[in-house]
Amino acid sequence: MAALSEFALRFVHGPLNRGPLDGATHYGESDQPGEGPYVQIWLIVQGGVIREAAFKSPGCPSSTAASGVLCSLITGREVSKALALEPADLLAAVGELPEGKGHYVDRALKALRLAVESGGQ
Repeated sequence: MAALSEFALRFVHGPLNRGPLDGATHYGESDQPGEGPYVQIWLIVQGGVIREAAFKSPGCPSSTAASGVLCSLITGREVSKALALEPADLLAAVGELPEGKGHYVDRALKALRLAVESGGQ
């Protein structure tokens, strides 16, 4: 059976990086909430640096872990470096996911890209 990393479990069992985020300058969602799996990400970007990041996703531990870990990894990073994260990078921080749950890593990264593309709208 796959096991999330201890780091990832902190996001599953606690309120770390949960959104929405007051004062967000950027917002993106991987898919439409209410129509299956999704990840929403809010960012506060100042001077090309992600100052804060928060997420919302369904209650699935794999989704929560992937999204929460991503928000932790990108906080304090330049936007360009955050966008350079690959699924394998995020998966290494999250730990092994159960079979069929790897798509949450992709969804979290898609929400990040769309948030950045929103250009603060």
